Amino acid sequence: ENAELALLITCPICGKRSGYEFRYGGEDKGARPEEEGLTPRAWCEYVHMNRCKAGLQKEWWYHRDGCGLWFTAWRDTTANREVPPPQEDV
Repeated sequence: ENAELALLITCPICGKRSGYEFRYGGEDKGARPEEEGLTPRAWCEYVHMNRCKAGLQKEWWYHRDGCGLWFTAWRDTTANREVPPPQEDV
């Protein structure tokens, strides 16, 4: 009855599923920094400091109750809905 309130996420292998089947893996921050010359502060900022912006955000998701795949998806954080990737990301 409240199906439209639940987050739906599209797994590349299993298709569209309830958000309860997934584990949020955080914002996609791009490539991991090179280790050479990496300071503890820079590493901490990469790992822990998130933008937490309202709107479109690329995120990591883990299909824990399904195929076990880690993948990225776009979500509109203001509506808590999966959205297609912006054109520049395709």
